[in-house]
Amino acid sequence: QVQLVESGGGLVQPGESLRLSCAASASGFRIGPMGWYRQTPGKEREVVATVTSAGVTNYADSVKGRFTISRDNADNTVYLQMSSLKPEDTAVYYCLTQARKGLWESYMNYWGKGTLVTVSS
Repeated sequence: QVQLVESGGGLVQPGESLRLSCAASASGFRIGPMGWYRQTPGKEREVVATVTSAGVTNYADSVKGRFTISRDNADNTVYLQMSSLKPEDTAVYYCLTQARKGLWESYMNYWGKGTLVTVSS
């Protein structure tokens, strides 16, 4: 079973920075793409950033130039460095890991429980 542990959320002022971390425990699984999503009350969960196992990244337009996603394949950990935070970045941030037991199988999605990021003065 794949399990995710998130950390780094909290309360910050506009313009400040935070770094989110998500460590995946995936013994016996092959880890594929990883990413970060966020959701606010009454709205659909949206993608923030993703990164493939080869390190190819993709970002939502709203965070380009401010957020950076990275991963450590040795530790199966994905990070989200958030800079120049705005009040509209306030949301619950969820970690996503895709994993499979073998190359012949399809990837399955595994989600973290979420960590709250609040940007307010």
